[in-house]
Amino acid sequence: MLGRRQIACVLVAAVAAVLPAGTSAAADPEGSTPYVNPVSQDFADTFADPAVIRGKDGWWYSYGTSDPLREGENVFHRIPMARSDNLVDWEYVGDAFSDATMPSWADTARGASIWAPDIRYVDGQYRMYYVVTETRPPGGTDERFDNAIGMATAPTPVGPWTDSGGPVVGPRRVGPDNFTWTFDPSAVTDTDGSQWLFYGSYYGGVWVARLSADGRRAVGDPTMVAIDNKFEGSYVVRRGDYWYFFGSVANCCAGPTTGYSVHVGRSRDLRGPYVDREGIPLLASRAGGTPTLVQNGNRWIAAGHNAVVTDLAGQDWIAYHALGRDDPWLDEPGGINERPMLLDRLDWVDGWPYVRADLGPSDDQQQGPVTDGAAFTRFEQGITAPFRTQGRWTIGTDPQSGRYAEALRNRSTITAPVPEPGAVRAEADVRGAAGLVLGEPTTGPRIQVWVDSEANMLRAKAVGARGAGDRNAHVALPESYRPQAWHSLVVELRSGRLHAELSHARLGDPLAVLDLVLPAGADTADEGGAIARKKGADVDNLSVLRAHQPVTELVQEHVPGTLSAADSDEFDGTSYGAGWTFVDDTRGNPDPTVTGGELVWPVEDTDLNGPANDAGLLLRAPPSQTGNWAVETRLTIDTGENEVLNYQQGGIVAYVDDDLFTRLSHVAIWNTRQTEFGKELRDEQGVLRNGGTIAGPPGATTYLRIVHRFDEANAEHELRAWTKREGGTWVKGGVWTLPGDTTIQVGLISHGRQMGETKTSRFDYFRTYVD
Repeated sequence: MLGRRQIACVLVAAVAAVLPAGTSAAADPEGSTPYVNPVSQDFADTFADPAVIRGKDGWWYSYGTSDPLREGENVFHRIPMARSDNLVDWEYVGDAFSDATMPSWADTARGASIWAPDIRYVDGQYRMYYVVTETRPPGGTDERFDNAIGMATAPTPVGPWTDSGGPVVGPRRVGPDNFTWTFDPSAVTDTDGSQWLFYGSYYGGVWVARLSADGRRAVGDPTMVAIDNKFEGSYVVRRGDYWYFFGSVANCCAGPTTGYSVHVGRSRDLRGPYVDREGIPLLASRAGGTPTLVQNGNRWIAAGHNAVVTDLAGQDWIAYHALGRDDPWLDEPGGINERPMLLDRLDWVDGWPYVRADLGPSDDQQQGPVTDGAAFTRFEQGITAPFRTQGRWTIGTDPQSGRYAEALRNRSTITAPVPEPGAVRAEADVRGAAGLVLGEPTTGPRIQVWVDSEANMLRAKAVGARGAGDRNAHVALPESYRPQAWHSLVVELRSGRLHAELSHARLGDPLAVLDLVLPAGADTADEGGAIARKKGADVDNLSVLRAHQPVTELVQEHVPGTLSAADSDEFDGTSYGAGWTFVDDTRGNPDPTVTGGELVWPVEDTDLNGPANDAGLLLRAPPSQTGNWAVETRLTIDTGENEVLNYQQGGIVAYVDDDLFTRLSHVAIWNTRQTEFGKELRDEQGVLRNGGTIAGPPGATTYLRIVHRFDEANAEHELRAWTKREGGTWVKGGVWTLPGDTTIQVGLISHGRQMGETKTSRFDYFRTYVD
């Protein structure tokens, strides 16, 4: 594994030469290993619901849901674990549980499984949260489908894991054998030191509850943060003044038509309300959520259930699972979905996260995370060059961290030259009164950030040049802070500003944050490292590296913008214009009519999905089969909010036949209203498969757009969804592909009614745009 680093510089330079606009400006980052997704390929064909942490021993660890790891294996691993030194090459290191060590309250007689792990490190112990799918007393029930959240602790990232003895969040009963889905835990720590757990899924919504100090039980009343019937798989991080909620949407596991993706909202309060980029609440019936990770037409579909990890240069990365659309099953079709772990760069632009500057999942060679460098040490070989010391240090050994540096004298330092002038990031795991320093070697440390364990504060001091003065800052640590436990300290110097964070384990939930505008003379650093303000302070996993160059602009996707009047219809007459073909439904529903400048179409009790093939269609030919074009409509549908009107919808369609199409619609899904971009096909076995991905939030009036391009290299039609609320901005959704040798028609639909009063789709126009 380590040998790949020796060729990293050459390969990264080659990759950087072809990176698209909007990517990081760092062409050849030290300590970065190029990679191609999936990153779990060395040990697993499937590794769903990944969770990732950097252990106190300096290695990275990942955890997946219980599945066989390889095709044909047929052995379920109870939370498989893997280890990496670079985040892209992973090796399997065992399972967290076995049949013999499953939680005692898991009803294995009813086939209880264990899913969706979340990993944390708090106050000297590793904590894993997970779903137990079937429970039994005590703590559970004697009924079926009574899922709950469990928790186990361990002294190391690989165990041994000991279940806490009962559910953290128990089964939530609705009726006999009927329980809301207590799935997908994600724990965080607030700045007051309190522990919180997000959990839930489509059936019941996503909630957050405070945890007891030991993390073993939810206490108090939970708060709902995301509406039911849209979100699951939550992951929450804090950045600046906001908490960001990452939630997965759509079906996770529909084989070749799976449209799983990740939507984001943010809130100044951990408990919400969370809103998306358009300001729409995630609790609204017309459900908010900004698409952050969506399929883009390459090899990968169903990208979701993510974690977020930060490399040593400060660049964030999103770890997630996805399906290869040409190989979506682990074994037999219709069985386990094959969902390996992928990794891609996560950029923050104008306060919102985007994957690869909004390019989405990668399937070609990428510049990898920075996980090493000349000025990085785990102290396994002691204190070696380029690090040098002042004061006195010794090397200790710890069961969690391995070898570490212990100060034998006050104000001892371990420093190394900064790779080059500019933005610098230093970090270390610290215990006691330890900290980080940045400054010129001839004048001593100009910047110090340290834990004042006596005052229970994180402090910063910047010494300016002559006449510039000094600047100090401090922030209180939680009363529960334990200086004798390992914590992660990060300091970043960029553009004359200092940013520092102290956390349990660098998982995006800092205990303390400091920001300081630096005086003249303190805004550059030629050397950096660690400081022990008092003897007995400990340091491990120390790095002083060039900070990443943030992406500041998104990659803009081309959308044809020249109206083709011959391929459009404003519905200004008494009937729809020339070029249309109406395919009547088979159930006697009213036909669409044109009146008042709109095409008016009552929602049919039919559906294009499924085997009935009984829906009405209004179709026409697009401008070409191989060119770039976009079709768009402005739709008003009176489904209102909250009322259950399954699955009444209106929208646009790219249609080959009744068993091969894509459909973008404003649809009522139980109590929600969503814009779904669906696909139906027959697979190689002739089985009808359908699924969908979710685009932006709808309004009472919603603009729907499908953009077509022809992929010559793969001989495929690529169709991208876009949506916009009245008065809002366009939101980019996912891509479905259709075989290039098929002939597409485009048009309008209004169907799906299974219950409720018949609603009406009103189309203001149908417009076609070309280059």
